[in-house]
Amino acid sequence: MNFGLIIIGDEILSGKRQDKHLSKVIELLGARGLSLAWAQYLGDDPARITAALRIAFASGDAVFSCGGIGATPDDHTRQCAAAALDRPLALHPQARDLIMERVRKLAIEKGWSDDPEHPDTVHRLNMGVFPEGAEIITNPYNQIPGFSVGEVHFVPGFPVMAHPMIEALLDTRYAHLHGAQVQEERSVIVYGAMEASLTPLMIDIEARFGGIKVFSLPSVDHPVHGRHIELGVKGRGTALAEAYAALLAGLTAFGARTGPEMVR
Repeated sequence: MNFGLIIIGDEILSGKRQDKHLSKVIELLGARGLSLAWAQYLGDDPARITAALRIAFASGDAVFSCGGIGATPDDHTRQCAAAALDRPLALHPQARDLIMERVRKLAIEKGWSDDPEHPDTVHRLNMGVFPEGAEIITNPYNQIPGFSVGEVHFVPGFPVMAHPMIEALLDTRYAHLHGAQVQEERSVIVYGAMEASLTPLMIDIEARFGGIKVFSLPSVDHPVHGRHIELGVKGRGTALAEAYAALLAGLTAFGARTGPEMVR
């Protein structure tokens, strides 16, 4: 199973807020021997969100969607998820209970009304209106839940809420996948060569060793190595060592000048 990430919000695209989700999700996945296959940033445009979610639902990937699940006019994710699924929206019973528990707690702490018919309570309950058939995702920060439909999971845009919710999903729903995407990398610094000249060797390595990917990371101003290419292979098992040996042999035949080797 692949993992994907959708990050929603005009504030990210405008630069008003810096995204903290991408690096954290990569970290959470990596700690469990998993990896992120793709990520997408979207503004608060309902048509774009709906189109992206329609693709996510059909993909079969496990997708985490961060942001836009509140109940203000610029929050469209819940409605777009329902549109992408062609399902109605409905107040989720468990979400209602959790939100009302939060309302009663605030009533005690701040003296606010806990009347279910109060306009403020009605507004809060809107945050529990999800596409029909959704499952809730518990929010340990303030009890206002997110929701899942199939393998697509919707959490708030606030990192303090979103990240524990994603971590809990990884450690429960996807615990059986831990370690499934662990890969090793072996690479070498190559001086004085152009990527175009090394491309035939890279193509040959991938063709000869199934499941192995070749990568090339050029640098023009590295403080230690200057202009160079980090050329390597990534994969699993004995094929990795064989592919790397073939890569080194190909570089020797090419007459390339090489430097330090790295294992990750």
